[in-house]
Order: sequence, then structure tokens, then C-alpha cells
Amino acid sequence: MASPTIRVLVADDQAIVRDGLVTVLELLPDVEVVGEAADGLEAVRLAGELAPDVVLMDLRMPGLDGAAATERVLAASSTVAVLVLTTYADDASIVSALKAGARGYLTKDAGRAELAAAVRAVASGQTTLAPEVGAKLIGSFTGGGAISPPEESGEAARLDGPALLARFPTLTAREAEVLGEIARGRSNPEIAQQFFVSVATVKTHVNSLFAKLGVQSRAQAIALAVGSRSADA
Repeated sequence: MASPTIRVLVADDQAIVRDGLVTVLELLPDVEVVGEAADGLEAVRLAGELAPDVVLMDLRMPGLDGAAATERVLAASSTVAVLVLTTYADDASIVSALKAGARGYLTKDAGRAELAAAVRAVASGQTTLAPEVGAKLIGSFTGGGAISPPEESGEAARLDGPALLARFPTLTAREAEVLGEIARGRSNPEIAQQFFVSVATVKTHVNSLFAKLGVQSRAQAIALAVGSRSADA
């Protein structure tokens, strides 16, 4: 049976960029571009009118920036996914987009295959981050600069269960530990192996901590923790 078509809305204030993205996306057999927006307000309006599966969202746009537009789009629909595609990969841009609810974050130097994979991933409910974006998120925990493994950093204690539990007291001790492992970039099977439990048990903890933190994705959970860390610093 053929896969369902992924309906995409492209939002970017530069016409030449929009044209290029539309051309690339329309070459994909499972993607249909249903609309184009030249600013954040138009993106919000068209998302409501066209009900896309994915909004490909630039961050720096006139009228309403991409993070604010993302928040409004997601407040109006629980079925759409936002994939940020931007020139910017600074900490503030990443955190603002993920806190707003973006399910993915790519930079504009991504290749066609990477863009196609990201659109399909967010449409299916997965989180996808460009490698440099994931590294910056982890770097926010480890003190920034060159990324070193959290276990080797003096900042690693901020990812420990007790430290996270102190910042997020609604979590259980195990949920705080799982959040720390998520922040280290570990998958559910890796976390299960770490704690000698089943993957199903880890999924239960993840779903519970998502509900308590009011987030919908691993990226949002990491971004929330990064924001909390910055506030505490």
C-alpha cells in the first residue's frame, strides 16, 4: 500500500529560498507542497486554512518570528509538526524554537537527502536535530565551547538525577535520571540498558516526565532543561 502523502507548508521570507525548497520537496514522491508563506503571520494563517502535516519554518521573518509563529501554529493544531530550517544555529535560536514546540531543527546548509529525511521524521512523530544543533544542546550542559562527553565535564553534575529533581520537583527520582540520560542524547534502548530495565519501562517514564514538564518531544525536554540550567547559572 502506498504511503500517505505528507502535506507541507513552506514559510520563509526570501522568495528565492522558498522557490528552491518547493522545487526540492516537489521532487519527493510522498510530499505535496500545499502552500507558501512569506512571514510568520502568514504562516500561522495558512497553517490554519490548509491543515498541513508539516510546516517548514524559517526563524527570522518579518511580522512574527518563526519561534512565535511555531507556538501559535501548534496552539491551534495538535496534528501539525514544525520543522525549523534556518541559517542560525546559536543557542538562543535553538532553545527558543524547541521551547515553542518545533519537532525538528535543521540549518540551511542541509542537503536534499537530510531535508527529505527530516520532513518524513517529524511527520511520523519523531524528533530530528542537525548534528551541530544536538551538539550545541549538550554543550549548553557542559559549559559550551568544544563539546566534551558529559561524563568528563565538571558540569556533568547538572545532568545527574538529584540536580534535575531539585529543578523539576514534580518528577520522580527515576524520571529525573531518565531526563538526564535524554539530555546526554541517549536513546530509549540505551537508557534501558543503563538502568537494567525494559524499553517499555523507559517509555513509561519518558511519557510521564513529558506530561509533568508539559513537553511533547525529547527536543523540548532538553530545551526546557537547558533553559532551567541557564536560569540557575
